[in-house]
Amino acid sequence: MPTCVLIDDENRSIDTLKTIIENFLDEDLKILGTANSAKEGYQLILKTKPQIVFLDIEMPHQTGFDMLELFEKIDFEVIFTTGFDQYAITAIKFSALDYLLKPINIGELQLAVTKAVERFNSKSSANQIQNLLDNIKSPKDSTNKIPLPVMNGLEMVQVGQIVNCEASQDYTIITLAGGKQVLVSRSIKYFEELLTDYNFFRTHHSHLVNKEYIKKYVKGEGGYVITESGKEIPVSRRKKPEFLNWLKH
Repeated sequence: MPTCVLIDDENRSIDTLKTIIENFLDEDLKILGTANSAKEGYQLILKTKPQIVFLDIEMPHQTGFDMLELFEKIDFEVIFTTGFDQYAITAIKFSALDYLLKPINIGELQLAVTKAVERFNSKSSANQIQNLLDNIKSPKDSTNKIPLPVMNGLEMVQVGQIVNCEASQDYTIITLAGGKQVLVSRSIKYFEELLTDYNFFRTHHSHLVNKEYIKKYVKGEGGYVITESGKEIPVSRRKKPEFLNWLKH
């Protein structure tokens, strides 16, 4: 039976999560203990060695991220629980890890636990957690890595190596510096939300481009940009004024 611990500074949040796990979870999950701070949580994990840790991000004195930094080796899965904190959520998404917004939705909890158990059994997410901690230390750094979900797993690439993203139905084609293309099972909107802060702009409903690789803008009804490799990327008429302003600044 999978095991877990709950770490949150609010007893009410712990009680709610505990009730949902005990009464509504399809998959049996044994709760080994609870803690109300990062310090207590660290000791609890060392003592009980759970497979899954439900971890609140914002706690007094130390955050959930601070607690994770204390471990030399992370051999457990993490499901973050948080109120709405866009920066934290973006960082978590950037690392392809799971989070639950409070108040917690039962269906989302069930899905997150199923995925966490699968990751634990395959030992696949230790690098994702380390990637998250590295990104937290240096937000908006183009050397930060982002995991791209591909057919056989995750491919880690530096944000600064992404030239452009192009929608392909429910998928996105990522073009990297050097010309390599990666087909990713995520929508272009997903990447727009993650990469806008890294100097990317969605020029068209099907295109997202990295400013660092724009060589030239050619005028027209909407116009188009030419990347360093010579690829032409359209700019929609509706996006043109905002795009030109972004390009200048």
